Amino acid sequence: IRADEWYPMNGTPGAEKPGFMIEIAQRALEKGGHSIDYKLMPWERAIDETRKGSVDCVVGAYEADAPDLIFPDEAMGEDDTGFYVAKGNSYTHSMDALKSKKIGVIGGYAYDDGEIDAYIATNDPNVSISKGNDALEKNIKKLEAGRIDVVLESPPVINAKLAEMGLADKIVLATTLGDPSALYVACSPTNPKSKEYAQLMGDGVRELRASGELAKIMARYGLQDWK
Repeated sequence: IRADEWYPMNGTPGAEKPGFMIEIAQRALEKGGHSIDYKLMPWERAIDETRKGSVDCVVGAYEADAPDLIFPDEAMGEDDTGFYVAKGNSYTHSMDALKSKKIGVIGGYAYDDGEIDAYIATNDPNVSISKGNDALEKNIKKLEAGRIDVVLESPPVINAKLAEMGLADKIVLATTLGDPSALYVACSPTNPKSKEYAQLMGDGVRELRASGELAKIMARYGLQDWK
């Protein structure tokens, strides 16, 4: 299993808190007799390697990221797009407003499966695309330096990174898209075992929710069950 670091969904491999999606996947797949080899990899490469079958699954995918992958029938998390600005600045979302700002995004990420993603794909010079395992940190530094106006990111992810960087009082949430998307561990379309993995993970989420274990996992990260 591969992905770029996107804590608290997926964090440092081998850490005491590797990310709630990693913990869910571990518990679900172990029931089928599988163990997880989880390492970090830049997002676009992780998607590409999963698509080719060099990697079994990618963590933290929306269906919009790669609709050709094999997805569980039950979400393994939920996410929204937040718009972050330097403290003292404001932003009210509309496509006209977004196009008037210099924005920071991460290469290969899906943000809304619609107008925002289509705009990013135009390679407009106002869109600054960061890549690599430290892509979010790069975007935050650009925002702090005034090189961009708005960073698009998942609120729990950027909040954790801002706290780590000591910038929680300097970079603030202006608004969210208000349209949460389901998150998954999605698997390779070329691997004949992918449907088994997806079934185990879908069943695993339901079992963990019914037993109360899912709530306990989420609480370890200061979060609640998304349903």
